[in-house]
Amino acid sequence: MPASQAIGFIGLGSMGLPMARNLVAAGHEVHGFDVVEDAVEALAEAGGSAAASPAEAARDRDLLLVVVARADQAETVLFGEAGAVAALAPGATIVLHSTVPPAFATDLGQRLEERGHRLLDAPISGGRSGAEKGALTVMASGDARAFSAAEAALAVMAAKVYRLGDAPGIGSTVKMVNQHLAGVHIAAAAEAMALGTRAGADPAALFEVISNSAGNSWMFTNRVPHILARDFQPLSAVEIFVKDLGIVLETGHALRFPLPIAASAHQQYLAAAAAGHGKEDDSAVVKVYEELAGIEVKPKD
Repeated sequence: MPASQAIGFIGLGSMGLPMARNLVAAGHEVHGFDVVEDAVEALAEAGGSAAASPAEAARDRDLLLVVVARADQAETVLFGEAGAVAALAPGATIVLHSTVPPAFATDLGQRLEERGHRLLDAPISGGRSGAEKGALTVMASGDARAFSAAEAALAVMAAKVYRLGDAPGIGSTVKMVNQHLAGVHIAAAAEAMALGTRAGADPAALFEVISNSAGNSWMFTNRVPHILARDFQPLSAVEIFVKDLGIVLETGHALRFPLPIAASAHQQYLAAAAAGHGKEDDSAVVKVYEELAGIEVKPKD
């Protein structure tokens, strides 16, 4: 395993940029692309190099990391105009860190294999904070050569790397289940806090009690403080769960598997997005309840 690698990097958003910066700080040569010019400039300022297209980022690279938001974006940067795949070195490894439908990851792995490349299906969890700290959780599947090619980079970016199988699709399946639970837990926390507020409880006291009781969850502890502080700057946006719970429901449809709880939570995120809160923090799903009930979930004066 080389001490330093020449890495192509596509997607320099709230998680991708700190991931790329950490790779640069660890001594890797990172050639990055994003549709947002400021993000590319920020990478260059950190010591990486700027690419003008996905193909330029991938040019003659043996390793390409992709951190875009959606499957259609991954498709475009890999196979679209000035796409990365045609520019890669022979036998390259593509690491897809995006949250995509498992069926997409499986199909992508097959298409890349036909072109002589390997896919590591490696969605991530931990948010911007985890990306900045190099403490992400990676849920990965792919063959042993793909894991070996990505090992040095993953060691920089992640605290935990789970090897979940030898074929793409399994990593995305596990991430889908994580997002199912995360989305439902946030929506349930928002609903419960709004109910307690509407019934007359002090939201701050309610948060304190539930945080030390059986009804607590990681998402309750993490997201309710955003609500109480009325701080909806997006660490993970409402629109993310419109997408990710949509993936859950699409997969359930394909498998003929009922998902009534996921469907209900998905409707709440859709309602929040329809009300204009799509780009706010996912905890802003509470505003659906607040606006219906004429309340605001914040500590009493």
